[in-house]
Amino acid sequence: MAARSKARKRALDILFEAEIRREPPLSLLETRTIQGEPPVSAYAIELVQGVQAHREEIDRLLSENARGWTLDRMPAVDRNILRIGSYELLWGTEVPEAVAISEAVVLAGDLSTESSSAFVNGLLARLLEIKPTLAPSGPDQPADE
Repeated sequence: MAARSKARKRALDILFEAEIRREPPLSLLETRTIQGEPPVSAYAIELVQGVQAHREEIDRLLSENARGWTLDRMPAVDRNILRIGSYELLWGTEVPEAVAISEAVVLAGDLSTESSSAFVNGLLARLLEIKPTLAPSGPDQPADE
């Protein structure tokens, strides 16, 4: 498994665990980074921090574009895969857009329901489609600027 794929999986583990335990993701990230087993790579840290920095905007976009689904109805793993994919797609600078979508689809296929891959693919493709209409906000800018 490639280093960035492992980082996405590790970021997903942290976001999912934080949600299930009802803990702040950044606090859990700090704990897991200190423990170091399994290690938390710099890219996994960037993903968790990026998702949290843009969480409100990401969740709004997912809610507005998930036809027939609310965030609460989505499986927790799908919700967090979509958050990571959305961050990479809209604010990340490390990977091409198609790779961000493809990696999210692979994670969904490996870790979630039979229909999750298609759902994740469709929703992230929709975000890519509307990306040019969204207010510009790079990795260093808050989503509300």
